[in-house]
Amino acid sequence: MNKHVKNIIITFFIGVGVFIIGNAISDGFEFENTTEFFIEFLFYQLYAFVLGYSNMYFFGYLESINWKKTDRIKRLAIGIIGSVCITLTGLFLLRMGTSLYYFGNTFEQFLEHETFKAYQFGLWITLSIVIVFHFIYFYNKYQQNKIKEQKVIAGTASAKFDALKNQLDPHFLFNSLNVLTSLIDENPDNAQRFTTALSKVYRYVLEQKNKDLVSVDEELDFARTYMMLLKMRFEDSIIFEIPEKASNPESKVVPLSLQLLLENAVKHNTVTSNKPLHIKIYEDQGDLIVENNFQPKQIVKKSSGVGLSNIMQRYQLLTNRKVNINQQANRFAVAIPMLTKQISIMESNYSNSKEEAYYKAKKRVEEIKGFYGNVISFMVVIPFLIFINYRTSWDFQWFWFPVLGWGMGIVFHAFGVFGYGRNWEERKIQEILEKENQRKNWN
Repeated sequence: MNKHVKNIIITFFIGVGVFIIGNAISDGFEFENTTEFFIEFLFYQLYAFVLGYSNMYFFGYLESINWKKTDRIKRLAIGIIGSVCITLTGLFLLRMGTSLYYFGNTFEQFLEHETFKAYQFGLWITLSIVIVFHFIYFYNKYQQNKIKEQKVIAGTASAKFDALKNQLDPHFLFNSLNVLTSLIDENPDNAQRFTTALSKVYRYVLEQKNKDLVSVDEELDFARTYMMLLKMRFEDSIIFEIPEKASNPESKVVPLSLQLLLENAVKHNTVTSNKPLHIKIYEDQGDLIVENNFQPKQIVKKSSGVGLSNIMQRYQLLTNRKVNINQQANRFAVAIPMLTKQISIMESNYSNSKEEAYYKAKKRVEEIKGFYGNVISFMVVIPFLIFINYRTSWDFQWFWFPVLGWGMGIVFHAFGVFGYGRNWEERKIQEILEKENQRKNWN
């Protein structure tokens, strides 16, 4: 359904609801004739359309901003304050237009009869709807984050498989054993060093199997070990430059990313004593860059692109920063972001059924605690609002609006935790994971 059509339908039903509530509170649906009924109904629809669309546009603008996880209170405060200002402005303009053009009053006459009480009903209705919208927004964000966490797990599992596949690739293993065989006869000391380096490579791969991020220093240490293997294999035909330490010891990267990039550089470029391959690793503006002189092989098997694509996909799931590829006539460079803040990711270790059951039970308890926390907050805040309403303006019982709005939110929350929403979430996660697997198979 078109977004604008959907918004029009929503504002229409909001207008109907407000029309019913407003008349139930004021005069109990007492109209002199059908014409008066339709005129008042149309006015309610006009108010609902103007106020609804303006607030929807504002809400859409807020959604387009890339909020941080720590900005939830700020996001909520800006949303409510902005909606109040938009609603009051819209009500003022609508009431002024009605007074001037429908009733034929002057602007001075309009201002003489304006009181804040005339704005209370529309303001509280709008705030109630805005609160519901915010609840739905944050609930959807919560669901999206859970789906995103599942995709991180799937991407990490795929990356582990890809890294192991590259390491255990028969061609790579055959070359490594050939180098080792020749070194045993020619230089036993180098053969021993080569064997030690090879074992470290495999050990590092296994150590990273349960990690989504590793420190840059760890990855640089591994890259030096891996380069030692390549250096023994290609001797003077390959030249490396690599920093000792990262400028920020807290910075992190996706594990095994440097190994994949180094392997790609060797696989796709000519490496000979006449045309040595220069590989340089360095930092630049928060990125870790792997750069080599571009001298592509004349005959090379078609690359699947799985390694580089996998790195890009994992970064896409973890951060908004992109992996940048820069190919020039004589230079090829890949820049991977160095992440400097802790990223909250689900535990990806599902080594046995007990751990998986414990994790699910833990998440389930957190969801139930969140729901009961919502209910307790409702039971504490609503009586306080009723007390304020009673002490200030009991003739106009505005407390019903937050009761209805928040109450609807609790019902939706209950469905998400105990009912339909929970089953939908699990089905949606499975659906997305299946689509991801199908897409990767086609690639």
